[in-house]
Amino acid sequence: MAEAISSFWGPVTSAEWCEKNYVYSSYIAEFFNTVSNIPGILLALIGLINALRQRFEKRFSVLHISNMILAIGSMLYHATLQCMQQQGDETPMVWEMLLYFYILYSPDWHYRSVMPTFLFLYGAAFAIFHALVRFEIGFKVHYVILCLLCVPRMYKYYIYTKDASAKRLAKLYLATISTGSLCWLFDRLFCNNISQWYFNPEGHALWHVLMGFNSYFANTFLMFWRAQQLGWNPKVAHFMGVFPYVKIQKPKTH
Repeated sequence: MAEAISSFWGPVTSAEWCEKNYVYSSYIAEFFNTVSNIPGILLALIGLINALRQRFEKRFSVLHISNMILAIGSMLYHATLQCMQQQGDETPMVWEMLLYFYILYSPDWHYRSVMPTFLFLYGAAFAIFHALVRFEIGFKVHYVILCLLCVPRMYKYYIYTKDASAKRLAKLYLATISTGSLCWLFDRLFCNNISQWYFNPEGHALWHVLMGFNSYFANTFLMFWRAQQLGWNPKVAHFMGVFPYVKIQKPKTH
């Protein structure tokens, strides 16, 4: 989209979205696409505090931190619209999916050191390759494949879940990712029409907000399932009667 005022970051070198650049500040290229990552950071922080407070496995603390890193990378990308910052957004997206893959499949993996070693080397190799080669369509296809690889295990966890509140978390996860994907596609495919409207619905910004909640619901559901596997008697509690989180009761050790 065309620039409205002068740019602090110089010419655009990354992919652009359907939002006018530098409308509100010379320091922020896409204002709504930038600030819409803030809910994701706050939700990940809440999840991290809960994971640390109840002493969940470190993998969940790392997962929440990765959500924050991804949101911060997205903010930097949309604020600057520079190629390097775009790579700083996309590479953590892949790392995060590899982490989800590990959390989902590692409980049933017999060779405990093989999976984390392979995923680490895969993530490092991708980061190097992505830094050297720019491939927009290829990146999207690769990311979708990683997402789809996680679906069978998520579905398995859902159908074996008896707790109604935990099932609701899975449904919220599905609802947010479905609605967010539609917003992403609408913003991407119909930008020429949207740019002529009096009001821009900011589909990509809505995608950020919905994916922030999506990650939180996914993480909370996975924390419930892992606690159940470990015999920690998990329950889905609600802060102020609305906001879900996992509460556990570990067995006493003598």
